Amino acid sequence: MKQLNVLYLVRQNDPSDPWAQQLLQDTLAAVGNSHHICLVDFNAPMPPQFEEVDVVIDHGGLMGTREMMNCAGSVKLWCVAGTGLDHVDLDYLKVKGIPAANCPGQFSSVSLAECAMMFILQLTRHYGQCRQDFLKGKLYQPVGNELVDLKLGIVGFGSSGVELARRARAFGLKIMAIDIREIDQEITNAIQPEFIGTPQDLDHVVKESDFLSLHLHLNSSTHHLMDARRIGLMKRSAYLINVARGALVDEQALYQALLEGRIAGAGLDVFSQEPQDASLPVFQLKNVAATPHIAGATDGTSRRRAACIAENLNRVAEGLEPLYRVA
Repeated sequence: MKQLNVLYLVRQNDPSDPWAQQLLQDTLAAVGNSHHICLVDFNAPMPPQFEEVDVVIDHGGLMGTREMMNCAGSVKLWCVAGTGLDHVDLDYLKVKGIPAANCPGQFSSVSLAECAMMFILQLTRHYGQCRQDFLKGKLYQPVGNELVDLKLGIVGFGSSGVELARRARAFGLKIMAIDIREIDQEITNAIQPEFIGTPQDLDHVVKESDFLSLHLHLNSSTHHLMDARRIGLMKRSAYLINVARGALVDEQALYQALLEGRIAGAGLDVFSQEPQDASLPVFQLKNVAATPHIAGATDGTSRRRAACIAENLNRVAEGLEPLYRVA
C-alpha cells in the first residue's frame, strides 16, 4: 500500500480546544506509520505546505479555506473530520475537482443520544431548581415528573435519532419519529414507535410531543425549521431539545417563548452564534439546560471518527473510492 502525504488542518496544542486535540491524537494512533501526517502551520505560506499532499484532514470542516483549496492540486480527498457540512465549502471543492468525504452520523450517534437523554432527565427532574435548593439547604423539593407514557418526538430519525429512541424506550417514553426517508423495518420492529411520519407530519408531532428532539443536518430546507409558528404549536408542558445545529431553531422566537412560559423548558447544546452570550436572560432560567457544543465530544466519537479517517486514507492509497463521499 502506498504511503500517503496527509496534511491535517488543526491547531496543535491549543488548550482552548481539547476536543480537537483528542481527535488529533486518536487519528495519529489509528493511522500509525501507514501514512505521513503533517500539521498545517497557519502562520506560514500555504502553497509550499500543500505540495505533493494526497489527503487533507479538515477538523470539523471548520479550518479549510478557498486559499487552501486553490493550493490543493494534488489532493485526492478532502476528509472532513466531523458530520455536519454547513461549515464546508463543498461547492468550491466541486469547482476545484477535489473529492470530499465526512465522518457521518453513526460515528457520533451514541454521544448525541446520550446528551439528549441527559437533557430530558435534567429537565423533568428540574435540575436547575434542585441545584439552587441544595445550595440553600432546602429538602424534598422540587417535585419531579416521571417519563413513563410521555411522548418523545424525534425529528430526524437517522443514527442519533434511533440511538436516542433506544434509550428513551427503556424509560417508558413513547416514540414519534419524522424522517425524509422510509425507516428500515428492522428498526421499527426493535423500537416500535407510536408514530412514524414524513416532514409533512411535522406539525402533528410538534403538537403531540412532550419532548421534541432535533437530529437534522442544517441546510436551506431545515434552517429555522422550528420557527415562531411551530414553537407556538408546542404544548405549554413540552420541552425542546437541540443537539444538532443551532440555526434549526429561530432562537429569538424560542427565547421569547421560554421567557414568557409558553413552553416548559429547553435543553440546548448548539447555537447559531458560538460561543453564545451566556448573560442573556433566557440562560438564567432554571428550566433551560445549556452546554457548550459538547454533545458529540466524547472519547467514543473520537475513536470511531479516527478509525473512519484511517480507513479512508487506506482506500485512497489503494486507489479505491472513499467511503461516505459527499462531493
